[in-house]
Amino acid sequence: MIAGASLVETLRTKTCSRTMPGSLDHEEQDAKTFASWGVDYLKYDNCENYGITPRERYHRMSEALLSTGRPIFFSICEWGREHPATWAPDIGNSWRTSGDVRDNWDSMIVRADRNDEWASYAGPGGWNDPDMLEVGNGGMTVEEYRSHFSIWAIAKAPLIIGCDIRTMDNDTYEILSNEDVIAVNQDKLGVQGKKVKRDGHLEVWAGPLSDNKVAVVLWNRGSRNANVTALWSDIGLQPTVAVKARDLWTHSTEYSLKGQISAQLESHACKMYVLTPH
Repeated sequence: MIAGASLVETLRTKTCSRTMPGSLDHEEQDAKTFASWGVDYLKYDNCENYGITPRERYHRMSEALLSTGRPIFFSICEWGREHPATWAPDIGNSWRTSGDVRDNWDSMIVRADRNDEWASYAGPGGWNDPDMLEVGNGGMTVEEYRSHFSIWAIAKAPLIIGCDIRTMDNDTYEILSNEDVIAVNQDKLGVQGKKVKRDGHLEVWAGPLSDNKVAVVLWNRGSRNANVTALWSDIGLQPTVAVKARDLWTHSTEYSLKGQISAQLESHACKMYVLTPH
């Protein structure tokens, strides 16, 4: 019996690597430790759960973090298996909507689409999380990474850098430090942008911003160059409205556009705009 109890305790207190102590059944102790260290963000995986449901496990840690009195962002990661968007907003600040992302195009777009399914559940204080950014890790082209960052930003996903910032190149820095794109992600209205139009591999993603602005991504997911168009009716604008269109990647502005916005895009490339009615 002693040996069995020892084995159970070992299984219940390991991280995903199974080489370091985990927090199961030690939530209060660990939360206090994290707070004493000045931790601002905790990502809590569901490895080595010993059959305890995610709702129970994450509720325990949520309560433990709250009891410390320190505002710690609580990132829930059970890989979207039990549809956390439907229950996690009462427990954490973000929740993974899918399995781990990999540094390749196919993995990235699958995570983007799965995350999009839960758009209506996100809002201030609780966000859908399609996993960290792969920008700069070398498995995609610059255009693909730009699309990756644009879609994560408009979806209000946590923008967690996943590359080694000590060795990032200029293209990676230019993408990850784009203040205009980051501003869309951090917009105070807090509405997750979503896919609003699809024509084969050609897509339009859009979402409202504060001050009556609209964020738009025109995205060519196909293998050939193509023209992508968003009509005002696709993105929630009245047909007669004129807008100022700010291109967030070229940092250029077009004035008095009416009815639609279009762009000729290379394979796997995107354009991202903020439209301001005037």
